[in-house]
Amino acid sequence: TALPPVLYGDGHIETRTRIQTVVKSTFAETRLVPALNDMLIANPSPAAVSRFRMGWLQKANQSQHSQIPDTQIPNCEIYGTVTRFSGIPYSVTNSINVWSSGMWVSTATGSSAAMAAAGGKHMNTSSRDLQYLIREHMIENHPSTKQELADFNNKIVGSEEQLTLRWNSQKGRIFIDGSHLSHNLELGDEILINAKAPPLSLFTRDAAL
Repeated sequence: TALPPVLYGDGHIETRTRIQTVVKSTFAETRLVPALNDMLIANPSPAAVSRFRMGWLQKANQSQHSQIPDTQIPNCEIYGTVTRFSGIPYSVTNSINVWSSGMWVSTATGSSAAMAAAGGKHMNTSSRDLQYLIREHMIENHPSTKQELADFNNKIVGSEEQLTLRWNSQKGRIFIDGSHLSHNLELGDEILINAKAPPLSLFTRDAAL
């Protein structure tokens, strides 16, 4: 068993990245349980289309925006909106509308499971990055070549990057590390995804594992 080597000082401690997710609805902001392996964001019905707008968050200029109501904040260069999580304003950049069967988001630990089965990339377990993959997607203004489309469909999210989704279907659900833990989504909910959840420490038999 693994326990005796740990008790006798032969265990090696590793840390594994987990996914931090915050859902902002009309009247509340909910921080979900960190995901060690992966999350599936999709319509509760497998036959329904999952509609959302996806982009990346960058901190907005505080001096320019801190005293301006949301409705008066100038649009950013691409698509153009400013949102807030925990009271901090962010510009949403490189955003695009997505119609699909949902989206996988995984850590390096989970990249060899559902993400790999869906066609994603295998990642070194020590990586602090995340990965997303859009399932069966149809994207507005999609690139002209199949390879460019495939590149957009499946990308690495750096450890300091933050992904955001605005849910545009009537119903949705986030499944965390399987089907037993989930969070319901409603039209207009905004989702923040990053790798800033507290990491999980675990023992391995040696440093090579």
